[in-house]
Amino acid sequence: MTVDTARQAAELLAPHLLARAGGAVAVLHVDSERRLIDVAVFDPDAARLPVRDILARALRAGADSVIVAIGRPPGDSLPTEEETAAARRLAEAAASLDLRLTDFFIFAGADCRSFRELGLL
Repeated sequence: MTVDTARQAAELLAPHLLARAGGAVAVLHVDSERRLIDVAVFDPDAARLPVRDILARALRAGADSVIVAIGRPPGDSLPTEEETAAARRLAEAAASLDLRLTDFFIFAGADCRSFRELGLL
């Protein structure tokens, strides 16, 4: 399966996040031809995005890029300043390892926002 659009990515990520009421971080690992090669789900520490774990898993999977989503309780899915800063830190760390952060999503219940579509990545 290829991941060609933000909508496809969101549809693949949603089940992993909506099933966890306490929040989670879900990651799609994608190869150079945009084929999905792995999905990882992390229980986030409330204070930080697990950047190290996300990138270590991506490298083990042989990914060329990652698509990351944070799940939070239903409500507004607009990104916070902290989430925007975390996405930028992740993008920089990924780039230093020759990986690409293709998109970063916030899921608030069924509501979802793409950082790429918002111009934040």
